This record gives sequence, C-alpha cells and structure tokens, in this order.
Amino acid sequence: MIAIERLDDRPRLLAAVEELAELLVRTVNGGASVGFLAPLDRAAATAWWRRRAEAVLAGELGVWVARDGGRLIGTVSLAFPDKPNSRHRAELVKLMVHPDGRGRGVGKALLATAERAALDAGVTLLHLDTETDSPAEYVYAKAGWTRIGAIPDYAADPYGSLRPTSIYYKRVGSAAEDTAGAATPTG
Repeated sequence: MIAIERLDDRPRLLAAVEELAELLVRTVNGGASVGFLAPLDRAAATAWWRRRAEAVLAGELGVWVARDGGRLIGTVSLAFPDKPNSRHRAELVKLMVHPDGRGRGVGKALLATAERAALDAGVTLLHLDTETDSPAEYVYAKAGWTRIGAIPDYAADPYGSLRPTSIYYKRVGSAAEDTAGAATPTG
C-alpha cells in the first residue's frame, strides 16, 4: 500500500535525505531530466537534498514522499514564491518515482497530493517545466495540466545534450472551477 507523507519540518526532511538522495541518483542516472547531469554521485545528491532543509524550515518548499511498505519510492515538491505579488502561485518541482514504483499510480498520487496541498495553502495557480517529449509530459497532460509551449535548448538532459523544455500550468480550486465554467457552453 502506498502512503504519502509531508516532510514538513527540517528534522523529518533530514531523516529522509539518504533515501531521497538514492531516488535522485536513480532518476538522473536512469535518464530523467530533473536538473542534474549523469553520472550523479550519491554525495552530490545528498548534499543537494540537505540544502533543501532550510527552504522547508522557511516555508518556501513543501516536500512529500510516497512510501511502499516504508520504502521511499517517490517524491514531489512545491516551491512557494516569496514575492507579495505571486503568493497565489507555486511551482511544482522534482516529481520523481523510483523505477519499482512506476506504472502503479505513484506519480499520479503525488501530483494530486501536491495540488490539494497547494489549494490548502491558498495557491490557485501551479506551474512547472519538464523536458519536451519526456514520459512526464504524459503524466501532466493526463492530470489536466495545460501545455503552453516549449523553449528550445532550455536545459541539458542528463547526458549534456541541450533539449527543449515544455511549460505547463494548472488552475486549482475556485480558479479551476471559474475557468471550467467559462469554457463550458451554455445551452
């Protein structure tokens, strides 16, 4: 059974750093473009996750993990802006699922959890970027995210080749209902 929990304070995040680092290494070295180049070593991944603890403490980052029988098999984060004019939005970052968890709805569950958490935090607009033509694009499209375009040569894939990046957004809560209502023809 998959259980999702929020690592809502510094000690909880730091307690999961080794597992999160292993997931990041597996994800990057498996070819997923999440901001790192392969081969990614464990020490670099561990250091990167440790640095996220301060953002969690400051309320700038929300981190959720999916566990299967206690084993960490996925994660997703929300990055909250610190500017007064953008408190209504957040960026979905680092959605990763361990190869053993793929095809089991883990990514979908993490995505839904982040969307609910955003709404609970008063966020009505989410955005993200992902490598164009990656398997992640299917997940986002199926979950109702809107692709607004792609930026050519935006980021290097794990092997160092420049690749286009697709930009997505999703309205949540009453903003999503307002948009849906506006798009529905009246009869």
